[in-house]
Amino acid sequence: MFSRLLLFVALLLIPGVLRAEEAPVEKAGFAKKLTIYLAKGPANACGAGCDRWIAIEGEIDRDAAARVRSFLLAVKDPQLPIYLHSPGGNVEQSYAIARFLRARKATARVGRTSVPACSTGTQIDAACLKIKAAKGEVEAELATRNAMCVSACAYLFLGATDREVAPDSVLAVHNSRLMFVVHGHPPPQVVADFRRREMVSADRDRNVFLAAMGISRELSDLIRTVKFENLHVLTRPELYRFGIDTRPLPDTLWAVEKETRPYVRKIVQQKKGDGSSFRMMEWRLFCENKDRGRLMFVRDFDEGAAGKSTVVMMAGVTKAIAFGRLPARFGKYEVWSDPVTADIVKAMTAVPHLQIGESALSPDGKPDPTRPGVATFDIDTTGLEQGWTQLLASCPAATAGPKPASPWPAAASPSVNAAPAASPSP
Repeated sequence: MFSRLLLFVALLLIPGVLRAEEAPVEKAGFAKKLTIYLAKGPANACGAGCDRWIAIEGEIDRDAAARVRSFLLAVKDPQLPIYLHSPGGNVEQSYAIARFLRARKATARVGRTSVPACSTGTQIDAACLKIKAAKGEVEAELATRNAMCVSACAYLFLGATDREVAPDSVLAVHNSRLMFVVHGHPPPQVVADFRRREMVSADRDRNVFLAAMGISRELSDLIRTVKFENLHVLTRPELYRFGIDTRPLPDTLWAVEKETRPYVRKIVQQKKGDGSSFRMMEWRLFCENKDRGRLMFVRDFDEGAAGKSTVVMMAGVTKAIAFGRLPARFGKYEVWSDPVTADIVKAMTAVPHLQIGESALSPDGKPDPTRPGVATFDIDTTGLEQGWTQLLASCPAATAGPKPASPWPAAASPSVNAAPAASPSP
C-alpha cells in the first residue's frame, strides 16, 4: 500500500472512546523504515558542479519526522539537494517533514540512489542498510529513471521550496482508505458517523497543508477522485498547473542507458503556450567506433504546426553539429539521425550548453519568408562527457574504409517512450 492506512479500534470497554492507530504496511523493494544518508557520487552526478546529495528512501514510518529533522540539523551544508525514492507511508509524518523542509528552504528531486558497495541486486538488506547508516558520506550513484515518490511521499516532496520531477521519474497520488477493526457490536450508525468525520477531517488537514505549501486546491480535488487501490501519476501539465514543478523546460541529465547496445540519452519536455501541454524530445548518442558516433533526435510530431520546419544543433553560435534538414516521420514522432565524428562529440562536450534552433520552411524546402526567424532553446551537456567516455570503453576500434553509416543505429528504434520502463503499481 502506498498511503496512510488507518486502523481504528473501537474500544467498547471505554465507552465513547475511539483510538486511531496505524497498521503495518508491506511495500516490496523498499526498506521498512525511512533511510536518510549523505551520498557522494562522480563529478556532476546531481547536476553541474554537484557531486553530493542527501538520499531519503524507503517507507515513511511513524518515527520518520524526528529522524529526518535530527539528521538535517547536523548537515553543515543546507544547500545540498535532497533526492527522494519512496512508496509513501505515514501521512502525518510526511506533513511534519514537509514543514521542516519548507523552513529549511530545501531543494527536493525525485531520484534513486544506489550504493555500489551493497550486494548486487539489493539496496535494502541488513548489510546495505548498515553501510547507509554509517556516519559520513557513502559512495553512491544517482539516477532519475524509474525513480518514484508516491502517495504520502508526494506530500513530503511538496515541502521543498525548489521541486524538480525529471521527465523519466514519477510523482503519484491517491486517496486514503479508512479501515475499521471493531471489538464488540457498536451500532452501524456510530461506525458510519465516525468514518464520515475522519474523512472530513483528513480532507480538511490536506487542504490546509497544500495551501501552506502554495499548491493549487485542484490537487486536493484530484486526490479525492483517485481510489485507494489506484495511483494517479501526475502528468507534466498537472505538475505545472498545480504549482509543483513550474520549469518551462524540465529535463534529465545525459545518462548511459545500458541496453543491448548502450547509448547516452537526454530527455526534455518543452512547455507549449500556457503549460496545458508539453512536447517530449529525446537525444540519443551511440558509439559506432572509436572515431564515430551517431546522434539521434526524436520528438513528438506537432499536428498543429503550420508548415514544415528543420532543426539544427549548435555548439556555440557558429559551429553547427548535426541535422539541419527535414526529419523522417514515424507514427507520432519525427526523427533526425546523423553520423558525428569524434571531433564533433568533443566539441559537444566542451561547452556547457548546446543550442537547438528551428527554422520554418516553405513546401519546397526553402526558408519561408512569411514565417521569419528561428526558434531556439538551450540544453545543458551535464553528464555527456562522462557518458561518452563510458561508451568508448566498449566501442569497437575504427576500421579502415568503414561502410557508410546506416540511417539507424543497430538495435535502436525511432519510437521513444519517456515514461519509466516500470510504472509503479499499488
